[in-house]
Amino acid sequence: MQASAKALVDVSVGSITRAFIEANAAMALWLQSLVLGVLARSRASTSTGSDLDSWMADYGFARLGAQYASGVVAFSRFTAGASVTIPAGTTVQTADGAWQYTTTAPATLAPTQNTVQVSVAASTPGAGGNAAIGAVSTIVGGLSGVDTVTNAAAFVGGADAETDAAYRARFVVWVNGLSKATGSAIGAAIGAVKAGLTYTITENVTYAGTAQPGHFFVVVDDGTGSPSAGLLASVGSAVEAARGLTSTFAVFAPVVLTANVSVIVTVAGGYDAATVRSSVQLALASYINSLSLGQALPYSRLMQVIYDASPGVTNAATLTLNGGTADLAATAKQVIKAGAITVS
Repeated sequence: MQASAKALVDVSVGSITRAFIEANAAMALWLQSLVLGVLARSRASTSTGSDLDSWMADYGFARLGAQYASGVVAFSRFTAGASVTIPAGTTVQTADGAWQYTTTAPATLAPTQNTVQVSVAASTPGAGGNAAIGAVSTIVGGLSGVDTVTNAAAFVGGADAETDAAYRARFVVWVNGLSKATGSAIGAAIGAVKAGLTYTITENVTYAGTAQPGHFFVVVDDGTGSPSAGLLASVGSAVEAARGLTSTFAVFAPVVLTANVSVIVTVAGGYDAATVRSSVQLALASYINSLSLGQALPYSRLMQVIYDASPGVTNAATLTLNGGTADLAATAKQVIKAGAITVS
């Protein structure tokens, strides 16, 4: 504009020329934002959320949904007395009320019993439903004849809906396996059964270790170390649909290797020793239980977990893993889970 004008163009604040320039610039930026938005939604690599879902829907490829956690709680009373029935659908929750669980079947406290174990399932899906030991402590609305409720073991099975990154990664595996009868096809079929599965595929050998061309076996885990027979059957059906003609296969649950850890920690002044030790214990158990199939447990990694568990840990000594100081290795058939975690 200035190059075409014979006089100095007035672009001072409040001038008509400046108003025209700013209006056109704002329109250009708005159009640019629309173009960028369209470009982002037109590719799976840049789409997110519902836009990514709709993009994948063109291929009939759905996102894996969240899973419900489950576990066992103990209903107890201080003094034995009359028989008490705990109906199916009884609701219990964590101390903060963030997660609720309902009993899946009725149970009865006999006159001579003070405690009865009952299976429960989370009311809402998600990984947050995997309650830690002792986290479930409240009976919603109370229950006549029952004084307390708690969970002696952590809940398992809860999983969040598949993230955008995991969704994209699984789509790539699926596309690569569309020819069927390939490792990618088998892996895509297993991964589509349920969120949170880990697996290993071993070819041309039986589970017992005998060479057998054309045979493969799958070991699958849902994070518990003991997947249900129903889940193994579902995985078997998925593999059957993707396997090659004349090839044979078998599906197995993992062999659980127990990791027993013992350590002595020094607690800094100003920190509650019991709380710090509990934090270390939970951190160790969480890390060990997060290991996938065939993944080894490095002895030295445990020390890092201990120090990261709480700022109140000033020293850790006499750390042992299964009574020694060596790494705990795992084969493709095995998964490592936490056993006795002793923090003193």
